[in-house]
Parts: sequence; C-alpha cells; structure tokens
Amino acid sequence: MDSAVPHLTLAAPLDDLLGLLSGLVDVAGWLLAHWYALAVLVAGCWWLAEWVVRRLARKASAERMALELVPARYFDPGLEEIFRRGVQLARASTSMPWWAPRRTKAVQIRLRADGSSPLRYRIEGPAGGERLLSITPFGPAVTVKKGLPIADKPRKHVVRAEFILRGKPTAPLRDVPLDPDPLQPLVDAVCDLRAGLGDLAELRLDIQRAPKWTLRARRVQLMSDARRRERREAQRAARQLRQDASGVEDSLGWQLQQLIGSKSAGAGGGRRLVMPPVPRRVEPAEALGKLADDDHLVRVQLLVMCASDTEGRAEARLAQLQAALDVFGSGSRWAMRGWHLGPWRVGVDRWPSRRSFERRWELGHCQPPRPNWVRLEELTGLLKPPTRHCRLPLLAGDLPTFEFGNPELLLQGIHQGPDGRRRLVATYARETLFEVGVGKAGGGKTERALAQAIGWAHAGGGLIFVDPHRDSWPRALPFLAHDTLADRIALIDLGAHGPAPQVSSWNPLDMRRGQVEHEVVEATADAFASVLGWDDATAPRALTILTAALAVLISVNQAACQAGRPEDQTTLFHVRALLTDPAFRAAALSGVAGRLDEETRTWWRTVFPTLPVDAFAVVVNPITRLAANPVTRAFLGKPAGVYNIRAAMDSKMIVWVCPGGNGPTDRLITALLARDLLRAVRSRRDVPEARRVPFRAYFDELITLTGAAPETIASMFEDFRKYRVHVHGMTQLLARLPAPVRLSLVQNASTLASTAGSQSAIAPVTAEWGDEPGPDVVAALDRFDHYVSLTVRGRRVGPVKITGPHLDDVFAAYARPDNTAAFERAARTTAGTAPLDELVTHARVQLGRVNAFLAQLAPTTTPDSQEKTYK
Repeated sequence: MDSAVPHLTLAAPLDDLLGLLSGLVDVAGWLLAHWYALAVLVAGCWWLAEWVVRRLARKASAERMALELVPARYFDPGLEEIFRRGVQLARASTSMPWWAPRRTKAVQIRLRADGSSPLRYRIEGPAGGERLLSITPFGPAVTVKKGLPIADKPRKHVVRAEFILRGKPTAPLRDVPLDPDPLQPLVDAVCDLRAGLGDLAELRLDIQRAPKWTLRARRVQLMSDARRRERREAQRAARQLRQDASGVEDSLGWQLQQLIGSKSAGAGGGRRLVMPPVPRRVEPAEALGKLADDDHLVRVQLLVMCASDTEGRAEARLAQLQAALDVFGSGSRWAMRGWHLGPWRVGVDRWPSRRSFERRWELGHCQPPRPNWVRLEELTGLLKPPTRHCRLPLLAGDLPTFEFGNPELLLQGIHQGPDGRRRLVATYARETLFEVGVGKAGGGKTERALAQAIGWAHAGGGLIFVDPHRDSWPRALPFLAHDTLADRIALIDLGAHGPAPQVSSWNPLDMRRGQVEHEVVEATADAFASVLGWDDATAPRALTILTAALAVLISVNQAACQAGRPEDQTTLFHVRALLTDPAFRAAALSGVAGRLDEETRTWWRTVFPTLPVDAFAVVVNPITRLAANPVTRAFLGKPAGVYNIRAAMDSKMIVWVCPGGNGPTDRLITALLARDLLRAVRSRRDVPEARRVPFRAYFDELITLTGAAPETIASMFEDFRKYRVHVHGMTQLLARLPAPVRLSLVQNASTLASTAGSQSAIAPVTAEWGDEPGPDVVAALDRFDHYVSLTVRGRRVGPVKITGPHLDDVFAAYARPDNTAAFERAARTTAGTAPLDELVTHARVQLGRVNAFLAQLAPTTTPDSQEKTYK
C-alpha cells in the first residue's frame, strides 16, 4: 500500500498538465474551425477603437486655429529665420490636450490659389499654438492676421492626390536655394488660374512630431534592411569568386601549368583555396542617413486638390503641380501615391482611399505614409510665404479690368497673362492721384496718356491737356468728335495757324467771378518771378513794383465789375501805362484810392516818386515782349476773357491748351496759365470736399513746362490731391527736370511708368522700384511697352509689364473722322475764339475805354482821396 502513494502524487499534476494541453488543443481546433468568429471579434475591437479615436480626433479638430501670413514686398528671410520658423511649427504641433489622438497633433501649411491672390499662405493647427505662431522670426516683413473660415462652392470636376517620398528612404530632398524663391514653380503652376472658370488649386503640408518609439522602430527596420543588403552583397560576391575560381581551374592554361610544373610525381595537385568575403559592418550613420539624429526630424503629409468647372483643367493643374514638386527631388523625391493601370490612375481619388483623403482634408488629420520622414532643413522652401525673389502673376483681382464709360476706372494699358490672354487693365480713379511717365521720344508716353484722357472724357470726367507742341490735339480729335462731348470741349490754341487765325482770350486780372484780390495779384506776380528768376535777393525792387501795379489794376477791375462794366477792365498790358504814363497813373490811383489799403497808398505816394526811370525797365520789358507778339497780345488783351479754368473744373469741361512754343514769351504764357491753375485749384477750399468735382490735368513735355514754372508744377504735385485734382506728367528725362519738381512727382506718384530709353535715363525710375526690373531690362522694351508700378486698394502693384493702348485699336469704335472739322469748330466756339486782327485792335483801344471809365469813377471817390496828389 505504501508504494502506491508516490505514484499517485506524481500522476495528478501530470494529468492536469495533459488536460490543460488537451484543452488548448481543443480551443485551437475550435478557433480554426470557427475562424470567422475570431475575425469578427478582432474586427469589432479594431472598429471600436477606431470609432473612439475618430470621435476624439473630431472633437480635437473642432478647436483648431488659422493664421494668414501676408509678406511685404521686401520680404527676404535668411536660412536661420526660416529654420526657426520650422522649429516653431514643430513645437506648435504638440499643443493639444493629452487625450487628443496622434493624428490631430500636427500643424498644416496651406498654399491656396483661387483667383483672389497669386498664392495665399495660411497656417492651421492646434488652438494652443496660436500664441506661439503669431509672433514669427520674420519680424515686420510678414503680417500675421487671424484667418477667417474658407467656404468653397462645389466644383464640377475635382481631382485629389497624396504625395509620398520615393527613392532612397534615408536620402534628403534637394537643397533648393532661396533665390529664386523655391515657391516659384508652385506659383508658376497656378499663374494661369481663371477664377471665372471655377479654377482652384490647393496644397496642404502637415508637419507632425513623431513619437520616439515610432522613430526607433523605423531605425530598426532600416538597420535590418541595411544588414540584409550587406549579407546579400557578400553572398553575391562569394558566388562570383567561386565561379571565377572554377573558371580558372577548368581553363587549358591552368591544366598545362599543372602538367609541366616542377612538382614531384608523387605530389598531387590541389584545388585553389577560395576565401569568401565577410559582410561589411553596417555603420548606423550611413545606413540611417537623415534619420540618424533625433533633432528637427518630423513626419509630413502632403495633400493636393485641384478643381474646376471646366473639364480637363483640374487634371492639367494637378500635372503642373506635380511637375513643380519635382524641383525638390534629389536622392529622394515627391511622387504621387498610387499606380497607373492602363489609362486609369488608381490612387486617393478612387475608392477606397478617397474617403480617407476627404476626412483628412476636411478635419486636418495627419496620417503620413511611412516613408515621409524629413528634416526641417529639407522643407526650407515651404516654411515661409513668397519672398521678394518670387515673381507673382498679376490676377484680375490685383488690377481691375477697364470698362468703357465707367468713371471709377482709369485706363492704364494692356496686360498679357501667362496663358496669353490680353485684357485692358485699369486703376481706380479715386486712388490715381499723381502719375508720372518717363521714356524716350516716340516710346508711347503721350499715346498712353491720350488713351487715358479719352477714356476719362467719355466717362463724363473733366480734364485739361497741356501740350506745348500741339501734336496731341489732331491725334485725339477723331476719338473725341462725338456730339455728347461737343458742348464740353474747348481748344486754347496759341499757335495761330492758317490764313485767318483765330485765338481765344484770357485776362489774368479779370475779376468778374469774385476772385480774391490778393490771390490774383500773388498768382500773377509769382508767374513773372518764376520765369524771370526774380526773388527777394536778386530782384526785390522789381517784385515790389509789379505787385503794387497789379494791386491798383485789380482794384480798377473790381470797381468795373461792381459797376456792371466788365468790358472796361484793365489787362496786363496796362502795367506799362501805370508805370510810365503819369496821367493814367493819377487817374487810376485817384479812382481806386478808397479801395487800396493804407500801406499801398503810402507806397505810391512816398516811395514811387523816388524811383528812377530805369527801375521800371525790368518790369516793363517782358510785358513789352508780350505786346509785341500779336498772338499773345490778342490772347491777353481782351478785358473780359473767355478762358476760366475754375469754371471748367466745376462743369467737367475738356480743355486742350497748346501754348505754342518754348521761347521766352511762350514760357511766360505757360507760367501765367500754370499759376492760374494752381490758384484756381486752391480756391476750391470754399467747396465741401464731398462736392468737389474730380478733375485731371495732363502735362505733356514736362521739361518744357517746368522750365517756365518749376515751383508751380512742384506745388501741383504736392497740393492738388486735397482738392480732388489729379496731375499726370510725361517727360523724356527725369534728370532734366528741376529738383523740386522731380522730388515732388517721384515722392507722390501713384503710378510710375517707363518706356524704353537709355539705361542712364531710366536708372532713376528703376531705382524707385529697387532695380527690379533693372535699367537693362527696361531699356530693352519694345515700342509702346511699359513697366508700370500702380496703386490699387492702397497697396503698390508691380512693376508690371504692360503694353500701352494704341488709340486706333482700343478706341476704334469711338473714331469719328468725319466729324472732326465740325467738332473742332465747336471746340473753338466754346473757347470764345475770335479773329486775331480783331482781338489785337480791341487790345490797342482798351486803354481809352479804361480812361473813360476812370474819368467817370473819379467823382465818386472820397474827398480824402481827391486831395492826394500822385506823380
């Protein structure tokens, strides 16, 4: 009995073990027999886990922020600034709650082109990273503002793509230089996008910091693959050595060597000993490449979507973007995920991958492919907005399209887009305050200004076009010869051409319209001073004499107008009589003594008699030259002239002024007209700003005009904006303009344009653009081509290349060559022209009319003034 006890004690555990093994075998058999139950269980667990993760991910994605980055034109970051930005992005990707799934811990860079801008640069990511990403290393060169939600309307045709890194998995992408901008290929790919066709292109780059265990697993895999390759290489090399050795031993030479060798007959010939190569040791740095170090290593997801309402355009856009990404390729490159099956492409745009793509696209989830490991240095080109080295296309939203008859738009030229389409571009009239055109003669400056003026006139705007050479009038006449403009046009032509010349009339001293007396005196005296070079240092006495004489004549005219006798007013030519004719002087001073201030009366009573006779010559001589020229005598000799630039402004007149030449007399006329324009514009201060009618002044041949009135033209470019009068100037050389004019027009120019010319002449203009383009590029322009910088919606656009509008092409529908003669007659009629001889005769007898008026005016003066004696 005792011997059975140990046997029973050992059998019980053995039976239990066998039972356990038998049970496991039964379970395994049942699972094999019912494998579908295990599959359902595993699938259910996976689905439940994925459902929980997606719910949490959707909740986390609802708390994302968006920032819009707008670079300045001078934005030019360095590599260190861009790298620091990349570090910020990588750090911000982890600014999520602890419960957020890994796929939501990413920062997304969105590059979007939809017609509103060439390439919008947007950052989206965790809300916790907004404070970190709002302050960039780029400083004030990049404006960061909160991004508004983007809602896209449905497009008929949409294509999608996901890009994966192909090639050697440890090789870096190409090191793309910053000049030209690495984003340039992407910008070029979307430069011909047409918003009217529903075109849309968007690229999204998600950056995610991977967990350490994922990186370690990837490294283990890469090391295993590297060792496996080394073993295969060693085995391949051993096989090749054995094959080489066998081939040598079987050769005839080897056999003969063995037969005739000096070995003894008893010695046997052995085979060659072949040592197989040992596998080379795998160096981690070589095998892992860019994955060897942990620092600044991220995973990326690159998604692209293109859409359009026109069939084929979305697919073509995707192909362009794919070609643009090839620029970054080297040992590793971006390739579209999927494969081609005949004419079909199987990828994320097809089932079953499409649903995953759309979920990641809509929610911003980052689930990058396994090979998509990069270092921040490889993403340099994508971590910043476009820089100054990026050539951005001009979109319809950047520069509006010109519309005939629209008073809000001002024609600028013809722009040809990247796709070859040409359109008339314009700026907003209210923003085009001052405009400067530079370039060689015949380059198209005047033609472009004429097209702009004609378009403005047909839109109902008022203007004055000053052309010393008169070439612009016959060129513009066929396109202005419309009945709707006949009552608004006036031609002031001092050339006096033809057998029976007719001239308009103007009296700078005319007081019919309630001008302020001292302003008229100041404008006229300043005009003489600017042409003759008078100032308080060189000709103080001449200035004083002329000012005093004008004050008396203005008072006489004021009295004549109040008496209802404007035809009895004095003109500039009566300055001579006032200074040299004692009888006329006494009558004039007696007649207006009550109207002159005490200081002026005292000067005429005490100072004037002490002046020598030759003191008046400096004042009388230029007036004598004006009187000697029958045209200028006729133009300035009528007391109640027709020309009135203030009335022309307020009634939207179209006034063409041709001074007639560039001699001393012509320069004096030009100075008088320019100074009167300045006075008239400044007089609009009595009109509320909202009621000031916009008016445009075009000055052709600024070199000629500024030679007569440099300070006046400079003041125009400085002051006219306040009174809603806008100046357009054309010149061949900026350097030949007086310094005040040159500085004022360049400083205040809303539009700066240049045609071809010598590099030295163009250099001052291109210097204002930062020499982009340089003088050599502008100098090589074809005729009628311009580089222009414009102001649109408060920001500068360009320099952009445009073709100047040619009147025969752009305004062909407006040409009325059969109406030119009648229209010119109407323009002269509105200007109040009269035969030259008649006006000259009227000017000669005007002194008698004034004397007659003064004789009637003298008894009405005060007793005090009658007692005074003037010599």
